Amino acid sequence: MNRRRFLGIGASVLGAGALAAVAAPSAARLLAEGRPGQLLSSELDLPGAFRTALPLPPVLRPVRTDATGDHYEITQQVATLEILPGVKTEAWTYGGGFPGPTLVARSGRAAVVRHRNELPVPTTTHLHGGHTPADSDGYPVDLLLPVGTSDDDARRMADIADMAGMPGMAGMPGMRHAAGRNVTGERTYTYPGKQRAATLWYHDHRMGFTGPAVWRGLAGFHLVHDDEEAALPLPHGERDLPLMIADRSFAADGSFRYPAVDPDLGEPGVTDAYANGVLGDVILVNGAPWPRLDVDRVRYRLRLLNASNTRLYRLELDPQPTGGDALVQIGSDGGLLAAPVRHDGIEIAPAERFDVVVDFARYAPGTEVRLVNRFGSGRTAEVMRFDVTARQVTDDATVPDRLATVEALDASAAVATRDFAFRRSRGDGWTINGRLYEPGRNIATPALDEVELWRFSSDLHHPVHVHLNQFQVIGRNGEDPGPYDAGWKDTVDLRPAEAVEVLVRFTDYAGVYMLHCHNLEHEDMAMMADFTVR
Repeated sequence: MNRRRFLGIGASVLGAGALAAVAAPSAARLLAEGRPGQLLSSELDLPGAFRTALPLPPVLRPVRTDATGDHYEITQQVATLEILPGVKTEAWTYGGGFPGPTLVARSGRAAVVRHRNELPVPTTTHLHGGHTPADSDGYPVDLLLPVGTSDDDARRMADIADMAGMPGMAGMPGMRHAAGRNVTGERTYTYPGKQRAATLWYHDHRMGFTGPAVWRGLAGFHLVHDDEEAALPLPHGERDLPLMIADRSFAADGSFRYPAVDPDLGEPGVTDAYANGVLGDVILVNGAPWPRLDVDRVRYRLRLLNASNTRLYRLELDPQPTGGDALVQIGSDGGLLAAPVRHDGIEIAPAERFDVVVDFARYAPGTEVRLVNRFGSGRTAEVMRFDVTARQVTDDATVPDRLATVEALDASAAVATRDFAFRRSRGDGWTINGRLYEPGRNIATPALDEVELWRFSSDLHHPVHVHLNQFQVIGRNGEDPGPYDAGWKDTVDLRPAEAVEVLVRFTDYAGVYMLHCHNLEHEDMAMMADFTVR
């Protein structure tokens, strides 16, 4: 993409007047550095940092296994948790905890998960990063209604146009089709496991209400392992740590504070001040505020997940080890990289994952190593702390110079080029190519096994997520990919007034899938689109 082409895309996204304003150096700098969201302050006293031990979500055990797969059961339920010390918080949970239990799957074996909904609201569960048949992808209007829902209530909940409150959607054929896939009480999702080792996660995906549902606790890890990964001498066992980073705010009574237009969630959306996203003032890691962890002087694998609704992070270790390169990236959204990439810090947008290795042998015993957020201020500049012990232990892990075989998609093989502009509407929503989301209306119809070039462009900050298959970033603003674009991605961070090109190829499963912004407030305010793989 040359400069002229980028400016043409920019004009279509921002409008000529806005693009001219961006040309001013100060405006350009503001857009380049601008980050979304409005801070929502907690109404109670917050605990001090590094007083809580880092919890690890329990690993979910299968209820049965067979020759081809493992079967799991998860109950979605209200639970009272002690997230802040001495404070009770009512949460919506998978299995009674936040985060939900971790599913550990094996490539080539199916994971079959039966969800039972005992919450007061409908849900739909999406395996983020999963290579999943369409009927198990968590389409936002394929509702799992609560246990005991009456026929009258089921009909009311199936009126998606009223429930979601999005304009121009009543009576659409796609809506009626989607409503017919609602079920009450329990739903089974099948994940065939036809994908490489990767750090995935699952979360609620109900249309219009993903933001408040995830904010209240509906998120968990789903890890996939394979033989290629197992053959490498990477940190494993207790030195392989999934870290779900999420910001939240709390009301005076200890409940999660969220600026919903309707506190009862009968109508979607947030109050006007938070239309560009909600930022909390408490940083949680695996559901604990600013936790700490004792670490030995060995290598650890940190599976970093940004599960925040809106907040962007620049994660660094403080102090940096002598020589820098503290974070050795070995994996991205879609699994292992071909070779490690070394960073002093990592910028991570909502829904992105970075697998990194940290060698704590580079620190003296007794060093307190903070994981900090350079994009934060005050309390949100702290994430967690690692306390380096003096224990004498053996480190059998290394990071090889070659990690995995990663196929490179060929841009010359692309059979189609598609443009997707992400921008704020003149009304109350967020749009893709100028239109609010309507279930059943296609924005693209890619064919199975064909390579396509997709261009994403932005007005403001948008982390763009594509369902079904990962993609490869091949350029930003007509130049090379950025330092955090390596490997297979399913979410790419678009900065303000930016254009990104990716190559994508959809495989195995035909059907309706989604493309959307993963700023959850943008998503809930209609920044989504369907595409049909044929």
